[in-house]
Amino acid sequence: MKKTTLHNYSIFNRTPIAILINCQLAFLMGYSDIVQARDFFDPAFLEIGSPSQRGSDLSVFEDGNMQAPGLYRVDVYLNKEMVDTQDIQFQLKKGSDGKESLQPCLNRDALKLFGVRVDAFPAITSETAEACIDLAQAIPMASATFRFNQQRLDLSIPQIAINKQARDYISPEKWDNGIPALIANYNFSGANESARSSNSRDSDTYYLNLRSGVNLGAWRLRNYSTWNRDAEGQQHWDSINTFLKRDIISLKSQLTLGDSATSSDVFDSVPFRGGQLASDDDMLPDSLKGYSPVVQGIAKSNAQVTIRQNGYVIYQSYVAPGAFEIKDLYPTAGSGDLNVTIKETDGSERNFVVPFASVPVLQREGRFKYAITSGQYRSSNSDVDRIPFTQAIGIYGLPWGATLYGGFQSASKYQSIAMGLGQNMGPIGALSADVTQAWAKPQDAGKESGQSWRLRYGKSFVETGTNFSLASYRYSTRGFYTLQEAMETYTHDPNYFQSHKKNRAELTLSQTLWENAGSLSLSIISEEYWNDNQRNQSANIGYNNSWEGISFGVNYTYSKNGYDSSGNHINNTDHIVAVNVNIPLSRWLPDSYASYNVSSSRRGNTSHNVGLNGTMLENNNLSYNITQGYTSQGQGANGTASLDYRGGQGEVNIGYGYDRDQQRISYGLQGGLLIHENGLTLSQPLGDTVALVKAPGAKNVRVLNQTGVETDWRGYAVVPYLSVYHRNIVSLDTTTLADNVDMALSSQAVIPTRGAVGRAEFKADVGQRVLFTLLMSDNHPVPFGATVTNMVNTTNSASFVGDGGEVYMSGLADTGKLNVKWGNQVSQSCQVNYSLDSKQENTGIAMISGQCL
Repeated sequence: MKKTTLHNYSIFNRTPIAILINCQLAFLMGYSDIVQARDFFDPAFLEIGSPSQRGSDLSVFEDGNMQAPGLYRVDVYLNKEMVDTQDIQFQLKKGSDGKESLQPCLNRDALKLFGVRVDAFPAITSETAEACIDLAQAIPMASATFRFNQQRLDLSIPQIAINKQARDYISPEKWDNGIPALIANYNFSGANESARSSNSRDSDTYYLNLRSGVNLGAWRLRNYSTWNRDAEGQQHWDSINTFLKRDIISLKSQLTLGDSATSSDVFDSVPFRGGQLASDDDMLPDSLKGYSPVVQGIAKSNAQVTIRQNGYVIYQSYVAPGAFEIKDLYPTAGSGDLNVTIKETDGSERNFVVPFASVPVLQREGRFKYAITSGQYRSSNSDVDRIPFTQAIGIYGLPWGATLYGGFQSASKYQSIAMGLGQNMGPIGALSADVTQAWAKPQDAGKESGQSWRLRYGKSFVETGTNFSLASYRYSTRGFYTLQEAMETYTHDPNYFQSHKKNRAELTLSQTLWENAGSLSLSIISEEYWNDNQRNQSANIGYNNSWEGISFGVNYTYSKNGYDSSGNHINNTDHIVAVNVNIPLSRWLPDSYASYNVSSSRRGNTSHNVGLNGTMLENNNLSYNITQGYTSQGQGANGTASLDYRGGQGEVNIGYGYDRDQQRISYGLQGGLLIHENGLTLSQPLGDTVALVKAPGAKNVRVLNQTGVETDWRGYAVVPYLSVYHRNIVSLDTTTLADNVDMALSSQAVIPTRGAVGRAEFKADVGQRVLFTLLMSDNHPVPFGATVTNMVNTTNSASFVGDGGEVYMSGLADTGKLNVKWGNQVSQSCQVNYSLDSKQENTGIAMISGQCL
């Protein structure tokens, strides 16, 4: 097990020596308890058989649980809910009972950050903003308790003194815009194909996907570009989009300048080049995201309120006597009535049901969601004109489970206005209905107008296990055009065809069967067009179940497409049935599965495939997949084999495949590059928001819960994915520290804004680890409890001397000086010069004696 430095905040629980000290103190304190009314440790006991211990200043430990004042890193809990982790200075203060205890030094700003209503208390004034505030005197009934063995600070403050915040609320003042950085995500793939029959020929293809950007303060500049070389040898480089984005925290919104797309909340999504200001739901606490009804009731006493959904407890809290309302329920799967239980202090209970169902448009009561966009229409077809347009939408949560929404679109060739209402209708589900009126002037046609009506429905019937995830229908009159349909007609290509949609219906339904009988799923989509008699239809019916870890399923798919992938008019109808089975092989081969699937097409052939896949290596970095198949109607055998390795500095894969006509070798390389003030760090493929781990000197240290991520030779690594506006804990695996490295803190919290590069900085004590036996000039041990600090590296924490003069130190240079102190007088300190054998480094803990002069 990796040993860590004996620091001032972990005196009696970090090293074997410290454990011994603790046991001695416990024994002596227990002895004193026999003869005294309170725990008391008399330092004179240390002089028995060891006169040199006279003068040890251990008064701070006399009351049992007392510890030395100083800077401690603690988890801060406010009324039993964790609010932060930070370094806090603690001081010895006397309470009303006359006893001393460690109390935190919290100023006005710190209390305000924790949600305390500082302006409501005269004792907490702006003049004392930087001073340590006595909680008990400043706020009636308030107190602070430091639980040393848990490194936890419990603040107890009356609710009336705290701003009411939703659960999981994190103050925007704690959000981190991150560090300045250059970012690049790359994904390269290639394939070399060799012909095995006259039906094919040799060819080489390559593809590069590059997403790059710059972070500076709150601003994020991003570009998405691709390069490809096809089988004909033609090369293409395309810049897909470029945009500049930042948070507008006061509005809980994102500002986007450049290439992007509008949301599909009210109108169909439209690509644009311009500017957009839109609400960002991720800036809200989880308990305020999505839709959830307001639960109202009346309590007769200080009652416990418990809310269950689908048999699970999703909320529990206590309320004061009188009327109450609960607005911060976490969003759930979207359906399932809420069963509310009010348990009074006398044990009596009352129950009632709050019907609940949701569709995508529903918002919580009082929540206003909006988006304002202005710019040019941007088509994927370069021949389409870039016509300016403006769009605005708004969605507002009303009382009684209702949501009102609407918006408008305006361009020189197009105008539309939409209005709709969503409603949680309780036992029968949730429904939204809206209508859009549009006026359009397509190219080479007269001005037209029309309407489009849309209905959406969602509901979960818990009793029968039926869940309508979404059922919707939309009908548009012949004169109705969406903005995109109208804009796409303005093209310089006379052969370009743009569909004009008439109606669309879709249904997603799941049904849970009886116990151990599995589940059924159904999805249907149907579309018709005014300018073509073709219809696009698709349907999928599936059954899935598992038994003894073996999962299996049967799926049927029907499809009818009026156009192929190139937009050519066809009539393609097909029926496909597929069966799949997955069998875990962990009993014989860890982390592996065997699979079999067969599929048959009405218009085509039948194929069979067996496979073996899984992961290997200590951290599951390496994944593999092997398949062998056979296809009827003369297609013959086929097979694939592939390996994928995820390392801390990137991901690489290689594969081989063959069939009747060709064989193919494929390969790929993907990862990220992060350039920051401390240099270049390579990483796995990066998400939108990342964290830079900075631990200089701690090389090849794993990052917990991140497959394959570890620090490089300099001690840097990148955590490729973080949750925005939430507390992310970045932790290092201390068992992977080198023998010459110790680390006081192995976890850091990062609360990043969207697109940020947060920094989790760790201090590694790099150097030799030594167990000193410190002796005075008369060769007696240094007094028990003395503090020892490294005078060369003053950033190291202090360590404490055991009863035989032993003290453990880490991160030491080959030569240096230690300062030893056991009191406040000049005569109660001395220094130790030491010299270590550099050959002992990396071999464990050196044990030497030192003279304290």
